[in-house]
Amino acid sequence: MKSKKSFLWLAFLIIATVWILIKRNDTAPYNKINGLIFGTVYDITYQYDGDLKQEITARLNQFDGSLSMFNDTSTISLINQNKEVKIDPFFKKCFNRSMQISQETDGAFDITVAPLVNAWGFGFKHETFPDSAVIDSLRQIIGYKKIKLVDGKIIKQDPRIKLDCSAVAKGYSVDVIADLLKEKGIKNYMIDIGGELVTSGKNPQNKLWRIGINKPIDDSLSINEEIQTILKLSNVALATSGNYRNFYYKGGRKFAHTIDPKTGYPVQHNILSSTVVAKDCMTADALATSFMVMGLDKAKIFIKKHPEINTYFIYTDKNNKYATYFTKGMKKYMKEGN
Repeated sequence: MKSKKSFLWLAFLIIATVWILIKRNDTAPYNKINGLIFGTVYDITYQYDGDLKQEITARLNQFDGSLSMFNDTSTISLINQNKEVKIDPFFKKCFNRSMQISQETDGAFDITVAPLVNAWGFGFKHETFPDSAVIDSLRQIIGYKKIKLVDGKIIKQDPRIKLDCSAVAKGYSVDVIADLLKEKGIKNYMIDIGGELVTSGKNPQNKLWRIGINKPIDDSLSINEEIQTILKLSNVALATSGNYRNFYYKGGRKFAHTIDPKTGYPVQHNILSSTVVAKDCMTADALATSFMVMGLDKAKIFIKKHPEINTYFIYTDKNNKYATYFTKGMKKYMKEGN
C-alpha cells in the first residue's frame, strides 16, 4: 500500500513538473538576436526564458570550422588544399546529402563547381574573364561522380578538384540552429541566416510567421526590397536563389552567378527567382539552386516527381514580362488570415 502511494506521489510530481515547464515555455518572452556569420547576417527570434546568443554563436562557429570556404583551417578548405583532415560530422552530413541531391537532379546541383565559379569571378578567387579553352579545361575537373567519401576521407579523381558547399551549407546551418533550439524544448522560433530560414510554431503575435519574397529586380547592392508576395509559414524551411543580386555586365551581356556544371557557363534560363519550401533548409537551399540551373521546364518535371517539395518561381515569359509559377501545395502558404 505504501509503495502504491509513493508511486502515485511520484507520478503527480512528474506531471506537475511537466505542466509547469510547459506553462513557463508558453509565457516565456520572445528573444531576438542577430549577428554576422559566413559573410552574411543572421536574425533569430525564439520564445524562451533565457539568452541563447552565446550558445548559438558557439554552434555557428563550430559549423564555420567545418564548411566555410573563407576559413583557411576549415575542413572543406583543408580538403581543397589536399591536406590530411579528419572529416567532422557537419561535413559528412552535408557531403552525403549533397551527393544525393546531385544524383536526384542529374548533376544540376554539384559541389565540385568551385573552379568554374571562381573563373567567372563569383567565388573565393576572382579570376580574369575566361575564354572557351579555359572553360573546357576546367570542365575536366568538374563532376560530383569524381569524388567519394571513403573510410572518413575524401577521394578525388584529380587533386585539382575543389569543393564549394555554399549552395547548401547556409541552409544546413539553419537546420543546425533549429536542432539546438529543439534541444532546449523551444517550439516557437524563426531562424534566418542570409535569407534561408526555418520556422516553427507561432510568432510573437501568436500568428504564423510572415515571410516576404522579393521581386527579382536587378539590385547588386541589395537596396531594393520590393515584395512580390508574402507567405505565412510554420514548421517548414524556406530558401530562395536568384540571379538578380550577384551578377555583372561585360560586353553588353549579363553574367549571373549561377553556373551550369555541365556547360561551364552562367545559366541563361528565364527563371529569375526560385523559392523552395521543404521539411529541412539544407534540401530547400540545394534545390533552389538546382532549379535555377535546370530552367523552368525541367524544374516543373522534377517537381511533379517530388510532390513533397513546394516552389514559387518568378520568371520572364515570351514577352519578356514578369510571370509566376507555383505548385498547388504553395497555395496554402499564400492564403489570407492567420
